[in-house]
Amino acid sequence: MMSMNYQAWQNHMDLTEPWRSGAAQALKHLDLLPQVISDRAFGRLAAALELISRSTLTYTRPDYGIGTVTVGNRELAVSEEVVHATPFGSLLHFRKDGGPEHPRLLLVAPMSGHFATLLRATVKTLLTDHDVYITDWHNPRDIPLAHGRFGLEDYTDHLIDFMDKLGPRAHMVAICQPSVSALAATAIMCEDDHPARPATLTLMAGPIDTRVQPTKVNEFAKSKPIDWFERNLINYVPVQCKGAFRKVYPGFVQLSAFVSMNFERHVKQHMDLAHHIAKGEKEKADVIRTFYDEYFAVMDLPAEFYIETVRDVFQEHLLPQGKLMHRGRPVDPAAIRRMGLMTVEGEKDDICSIGQTLAAQDLCTGVRAYRKVHHMQAGVGHYGVFSGRRWQNEIYPLLRDFVHVNS
Repeated sequence: MMSMNYQAWQNHMDLTEPWRSGAAQALKHLDLLPQVISDRAFGRLAAALELISRSTLTYTRPDYGIGTVTVGNRELAVSEEVVHATPFGSLLHFRKDGGPEHPRLLLVAPMSGHFATLLRATVKTLLTDHDVYITDWHNPRDIPLAHGRFGLEDYTDHLIDFMDKLGPRAHMVAICQPSVSALAATAIMCEDDHPARPATLTLMAGPIDTRVQPTKVNEFAKSKPIDWFERNLINYVPVQCKGAFRKVYPGFVQLSAFVSMNFERHVKQHMDLAHHIAKGEKEKADVIRTFYDEYFAVMDLPAEFYIETVRDVFQEHLLPQGKLMHRGRPVDPAAIRRMGLMTVEGEKDDICSIGQTLAAQDLCTGVRAYRKVHHMQAGVGHYGVFSGRRWQNEIYPLLRDFVHVNS
């Protein structure tokens, strides 16, 4: 029988909300306390109230917060525009006011427990030389049951639909998990000679063939039968939500798994946060606050999408074996031609190991050798492939040149 712990979790969070909101309000008015309280006591009280007010998760997408971007020697204003939307996701355009014409690029964000805002830094870097759009996925707990299911094929259909909205000669960059759907969508569009098929496809740290040097994540996915995942990880959305009774893999369960992988580090970070607040070290505290504001903003996954991804990508390896189907037709990577293909991997990636993304190069036999690029970035883990100093200084220049040469 399916566990009802999501409902219990929501009930608990609703009951304890007055404590958190009360602590947040008290924190705002600490400056009104009489001066008789010592600085040390004041700092400890502020730290305690901060930790109480933050003992929750957010199910609302944070802001991207990209107000401007530097293009050349000019500072341009950036505005967000929803170009197209379905119940499950929006095609979001970051419009640069008065900027030069740049190659149009669709950044395909993972649907993996966090919002697409996790790629905020990736977007900001890409904006300097590209006209950027992103797949801004909606939280299933806010999507009424009447809108139906959302599985792996629906995700692929969304990519085809979004590329169609961008029009001919646009580019696609997929980060991590959606690499399989991005490759499938590209193959289908090429086979159909779709006018909006990508001019280039870039796959970054994606699980194209997880039989290659399996990671602990890959091994866990194969360690249980698929019905174990359905019984133990799938819950109903609580009755308080718009998506009540939709079957999902809850965001708080996913976050628990993420945190448990580095539990001691997260505990230390919160101890450091309290220490910085107590000592009045605002800038150091803000760095930790900003990270956890994003990290604790979680979204659920539609049950169908999660189960089909585990089964088709991580257990049965359908794509590299030539067995992946889409709406009753085989997905043939060899149909991809007359375009560029780039794959990027991180040397220390413990989620998607070296060789798993590179496998796309062998599958896409129709792409000319001179239009294929592969880059293995030394010294970075999974997130370092698309964020951080080495992404900006070493990986991004290669991606930028690859896109512009093929434009």
